[in-house]
Amino acid sequence: MLDHAGSLTAPLIDPFARPITYLRVSVTDRCDFRCVYCMSEDMTFLPKAELLSLEELDRLCSAFVRLGVRKLRITGGEPLVRRDIMWLFQRLGRHLDGGGLDELTLTTNGSQLARFAEPLYEAGVRRINVSLDTLDPQKFLGITRWGKFDKVMQGLDAAKAAGLEVKINAVALKGVNDGEIHDLVEWCGREGFDLTFIEVMPMGDIGTEMRLDQYWPLTEVRRELETRWTLEESGYRTGGPARYVTCKETGGRIGFITPLTHNFCESCNRVRLTCTGTLFMCLGQEDAADLRTPLRESEADEAVEQAIRGAIARKPKGHDFIIDRTQGLQGVASRHMSTTGG
Repeated sequence: MLDHAGSLTAPLIDPFARPITYLRVSVTDRCDFRCVYCMSEDMTFLPKAELLSLEELDRLCSAFVRLGVRKLRITGGEPLVRRDIMWLFQRLGRHLDGGGLDELTLTTNGSQLARFAEPLYEAGVRRINVSLDTLDPQKFLGITRWGKFDKVMQGLDAAKAAGLEVKINAVALKGVNDGEIHDLVEWCGREGFDLTFIEVMPMGDIGTEMRLDQYWPLTEVRRELETRWTLEESGYRTGGPARYVTCKETGGRIGFITPLTHNFCESCNRVRLTCTGTLFMCLGQEDAADLRTPLRESEADEAVEQAIRGAIARKPKGHDFIIDRTQGLQGVASRHMSTTGG
């Protein structure tokens, strides 16, 4: 069936009968932090000429919405460091309120929220994820290398004042923040933030031993949390990979994203678009589709939509990440997380 613009109206379905309704879009590979598990300190960033323009990103995202994507998450790098990024949020916001899109959101390190929290809300964003692995300012500096803890706290205050719901994403890092998980639960409960713990993923070349030393299975994290908190199973879902429980004592939600100890691929509804127009059908696989070429070859969108459908038809069943002391690192993706989009 064709609509008035000639687009196939059938939704995007992958070879394993999974509807693809969630697009994560990296708008830049640049960041004002250098988190130790995400990128090298001396990163070589993409030439600006290789990046999609904001207008091209709007056009691609809009094509995905027409094809059935219901949730857009803007990521990076740090998305809010891209010049004129609010123009893109304002443009994408037109797909909300009956325009086919259920949610427009972003993942950020919080460094720019003091400036952008109110404009984000005005553009239609209602919920954001903020990456924060520690409440210790010195440890925060050690993890982020360049980050300013006070600036992130100011940004979180601005987000609350603007009416944004906040979820804190904390990567579980053995030997780094393993003594703070109870403090994070208590603080998030007090602030009214949801909290999600994430297993460190083998993305990019930052050193095998560092990956192995950092890896802390979330089965162990949950076991430790249950020594102090009452965790009740929850059916709450955001459309992403996290599985949630409710903390009885704080009333807050705690999520667990477990790509390694509990492979969540069977319910994957996501694909990732990079800032150069490359579509990765799986975070942990190298197969990708070039959307920039058909986008730039024609002002019409038929070729782009065909390329999107062709890519979804190749979406694999799951990733091959393995990380432990006996097997080392397997299924490691060569690209940095900041390139693919967090």
